[in-house]
Amino acid sequence: MDARYDVVVVGGGAAGLSGALTLGRARRKVLVVDAGRPRNAPADGVHAFLTREGTPPHELLATGREEVAGYGGEIVTGTVVAAERLGGDAEPGPFRVTMDDGTAVEAERLLLATGLVDELPDVPGLAERWGRDVLHCPYCHGWEVRDRAIGVLSTGPLGVHQALLWRQWSDRVTFFLHDGPEPDAEQREKLAARGVTVVEGRVTGLEVTGDRLAGVRLDDGRVDGGRVDGGRVVACEALAVGTRLSARSDLLPGLGLETEELVMAGHVIGTHVPADPTGATRVPGVWVAGNAASVTDQVIAAAAGAVRAAAAINADLIEQESRRAVAALRDAGAGAGAGARGRHHNHHNGQGRFEMPEGTTAAAFWDDRYGEQERIWSGQPNLALVREAGDLPAGRALDLGCGEGADAIWLATRGWRVTAADVSRVALARAAEEAARAGVADRVEWQRHDLAESFPEGSYDLVSASYLHSPVELPREEILRAAADAVAPGGVLLITGHRGWPSWMEEPPGEVTFPTPREVLDAVKLDEPAWEVLTCEEFVRERNAPDGTPGTHADYVIKARRRA
Repeated sequence: MDARYDVVVVGGGAAGLSGALTLGRARRKVLVVDAGRPRNAPADGVHAFLTREGTPPHELLATGREEVAGYGGEIVTGTVVAAERLGGDAEPGPFRVTMDDGTAVEAERLLLATGLVDELPDVPGLAERWGRDVLHCPYCHGWEVRDRAIGVLSTGPLGVHQALLWRQWSDRVTFFLHDGPEPDAEQREKLAARGVTVVEGRVTGLEVTGDRLAGVRLDDGRVDGGRVDGGRVVACEALAVGTRLSARSDLLPGLGLETEELVMAGHVIGTHVPADPTGATRVPGVWVAGNAASVTDQVIAAAAGAVRAAAAINADLIEQESRRAVAALRDAGAGAGAGARGRHHNHHNGQGRFEMPEGTTAAAFWDDRYGEQERIWSGQPNLALVREAGDLPAGRALDLGCGEGADAIWLATRGWRVTAADVSRVALARAAEEAARAGVADRVEWQRHDLAESFPEGSYDLVSASYLHSPVELPREEILRAAADAVAPGGVLLITGHRGWPSWMEEPPGEVTFPTPREVLDAVKLDEPAWEVLTCEEFVRERNAPDGTPGTHADYVIKARRRA
């Protein structure tokens, strides 16, 4: 393996290999890490996969590996034990991926195709026959057991639905109530009309003859209203079982992700990793595909979702590479013509020093700053906002010092109604254009405010003040107190700031003060009973100097909720 890749794909099932194949054909440098334990390994064949009908799972994956390798993709057998983001705010990546043998690689993007785990009901014998004659999906296995005696084990509100579904493949279906809910009158009528036999009582085990399922053993119960002896065996040749479908989540905490419960018919059927239609998670640079994202997908659907995710990843990398190329081109031009750019007020001496004529206003300074380039910031939301606001229910948000709008647009894409304020007309115009391109123009109101003189009206469920530092005089404490006053009862105030200059600054480049989080809490009076402080911490992020050399920047984040 090399040390660095465009994309690391975690999981080498049909989804992971399909994503890797797509990326390989896009001339990306791809690594697939797979533990070699596919979920469908016990099955005889893959079904409903056009041109691959009935192919044994191991053959499908072996062919897939050959195809990925044919386009330059690398595949290693192993288990990823940790994944973490290394970059600062400028770009989504890179990510460090560590395997169980201690090997670590880096990648600009991650595709998680880790699949899920089927959690079987607690009935002896089910696990041993799983994927053979203990089954879960009629579209995967129904044809193979057609016209046979099929049992359906009820474990929740979807049991009746499953029994009626399996009835399509056989007219000999027995519905074991087990520990599922009692069918109501309408459901019993449907079952009776379709000739499904209902058996009451708990299932205690399976009867197997010659390595084939022969029946289901009951503790005691009634069959169609008649009493039966305890321990009676009801014949069946296949048993359909609804499992809890749980996405593998070992790597998620290190990336700032977590699973969410998936509810169907009022019943939790499992967990999944939430993502948008392309597979993009809420963490920039991380995509998910296959059953980890959509637990009910069959093999062909899981593969298709990974192709879609891979295309989105490639497009995202192209955008990043284009930004870097433009920045490099402009840097080259700036070096050749620096003498002709005396009108700019800031950082043209390699140390980032601000050189402002006396009396420069905040509006003039920031309009000039944003006017230097077509884009100043990365276009990505602040990591602290993503981490701290990602799980908040959408409502009304106020983004103070919105700049080119990345935070406001990110909130809008997650359902928030956003008021975004900044002193720079240049930045606001640019942000409005970005919002239109993102399809959220109707969800963001852009307002020009010099926060030293005016403040947006209204109350909000989230007020975010990110990096309100300026070489032009700014009454920061007064602004933050006004921000706190704008938080509605039950709402959240999020303050992010620098603790000092970046590591590469040899001397302070301007008269800017950097308060401690404790000083901010005291100034904004967030320790009063009306507030609950949820987060108050300092952190260090990696950030490159203007000349591209690695550096660090110390920041802090405060998250406080106004008590209802």
